[in-house]
Amino acid sequence: MRTTSNPVFRNLPKQEGSGGYASFGSTTAGAAQVTQQFGQPQYTQAEPYRTGADHRSMTIDDVVTKTGVTLGVLTVSAIISYFLVSNDANLATPLVIGGGLVGLVLVLVATFGRKMDNPGIVLAYAVAEGLFLGALSFMFTDVTFGGVGGAALIGQAVLGTFGVFFGMLVVYKTGAIRVTPRLTRMIIGALIGVVVLALGNLIASFFTEGGLGLRDGGPVAIIFSLVCIGIAAFSFLLDFDAADQLIRAQAPEKAAWGVAFGLTVTLVWLYVEILRLLSYFNSD
Repeated sequence: MRTTSNPVFRNLPKQEGSGGYASFGSTTAGAAQVTQQFGQPQYTQAEPYRTGADHRSMTIDDVVTKTGVTLGVLTVSAIISYFLVSNDANLATPLVIGGGLVGLVLVLVATFGRKMDNPGIVLAYAVAEGLFLGALSFMFTDVTFGGVGGAALIGQAVLGTFGVFFGMLVVYKTGAIRVTPRLTRMIIGALIGVVVLALGNLIASFFTEGGLGLRDGGPVAIIFSLVCIGIAAFSFLLDFDAADQLIRAQAPEKAAWGVAFGLTVTLVWLYVEILRLLSYFNSD
């Protein structure tokens, strides 16, 4: 399996191979045909996971189901958070900070503790990020916090997020863009660069108003958000590929929770960046 830009997927069981979403559930021969078609060397197939009589292998249906459950919990939590903040604006900051920090801690625990397939951690993350997103969405769109656009802006951000997600799924399934080691290195390098710039902007904001100008709504901020959206979009390709290889390797069913976790992390980041970008265009 190629390295993915999403840290949640990095500690999931790995198997080398090649192929895309179109080959979910296909045979090894099918994968070989794909690699021959594009003229790339074939990878040695890793030994499939051995599952007991009471444990079956992961399928694409497991991934879809568990991702749907995770996003459902996140959505309910976000709606509750939004209405709590709309009734009491003083709750906004605690929910944003608290939800964000708890979510970050859970990502670190899941990643470095190798607990990505733990449904309790995955669903707890969904709840925490839901509280974070609901409050943050209110702050971005309500005039109380200098926001603009109202609920319509949130709807546009949600549509944009899933539009990008399904668009990249189609790109991956059709093989329009192949996941190669070079593409992987480029995306990971870009991701590291964005993180460094964001941290630099945060530190600079302590000394200069607006920091480096990456989040002040100006031309530089718009470009930075577009770059972040682009990186998040391409990260989906690596995540789909990681899920595909787990299915090929006949990973245990519970590994689907890790896939759902990783996809949710990317979706949350993408939604925040799209919402931020839309708020720039709607501000005076």
